[in-house]
Amino acid sequence: MSGQFGIRVVEARSMVLGMGARERTRGAIRIPGTRPSGVMTAGLAQKFVNMSNYLPGRRVVILGSGDIGLIMARRLVLEGVEVLGVFEIMPHVNGLSRNVVQCLHDFDIPLHLSTTVVEIHGRERVNKVTVAPVDDGLVPDMSKSWDIPCDTLLLSIGLIPENELSRRLNLRLDPVTTGPVVNSDMETSANGVFACGNVVHIHDLVDFVSEEADVAGRSAAAFVTGKPRPTDNIRLVPGDNVAYCVPHTVSSHREQTVYLRVKRTVGKCTIKFGDQYSRKLLYAVPAEMVTVKLKPKALQDFHGDTLRVDVVER
Repeated sequence: MSGQFGIRVVEARSMVLGMGARERTRGAIRIPGTRPSGVMTAGLAQKFVNMSNYLPGRRVVILGSGDIGLIMARRLVLEGVEVLGVFEIMPHVNGLSRNVVQCLHDFDIPLHLSTTVVEIHGRERVNKVTVAPVDDGLVPDMSKSWDIPCDTLLLSIGLIPENELSRRLNLRLDPVTTGPVVNSDMETSANGVFACGNVVHIHDLVDFVSEEADVAGRSAAAFVTGKPRPTDNIRLVPGDNVAYCVPHTVSSHREQTVYLRVKRTVGKCTIKFGDQYSRKLLYAVPAEMVTVKLKPKALQDFHGDTLRVDVVER
């Protein structure tokens, strides 16, 4: 569908799904309170400032520590807006460490971990929000809550892969990433249908999206031309402190990149692919994706069909 041609039907022998992701909104987390103007996603505020030359407000509170929220905290301060703080319900930041340093620390913007917005106040426009610390079960402690006068609340509370089309195609989905299950060619459970980028799993850096897109595009072309492709013969199973791995299967006959996320922050640690391959890391945090290049020689002596992936502290 396009503005130039309207609706057209295109027949193809293969396709690449790259629908990306959308921002999670207030309705997804059900913040109590009224429904005044001034509550918006960080991405919408970014569009207002960067493309429309319009400030979303003058006194801003940011809920969530996603990268767009961190970047907008800095951008708004540079535009003369007072950013009153970034509030994150989790005990760790959900954005890149470099953005925490460059966008918050360098501009003296307060960061409150294990804290969330529990109520929005205002009729026509936001006039204040109530925030409170949360316990280990993420339950707010209202006895320690306080009010913050503001006119804008930005939400940076995560992205949701756009997989409505994937569901219509009856593709197999990963319950953790909510994106399609893919092999090392980025091929989904449907022959000739490939996927890449945020529609498969949420990325930190566009560089990783580009790398996946390159693999998906080349694989889709190989599918059409009938070029032989190595068959995946090993299924990756997330183990200790591993939330998920992409791709979900790998081949022992070629080099491939595996992307994974940890569940909790650890210091010095080791990534282990069974007894076949290991790599040491100085640290690992849930907000930063870990990438591992697996070469054929790492798997040449492995004769099983499943390989467990663990991240263990040293």
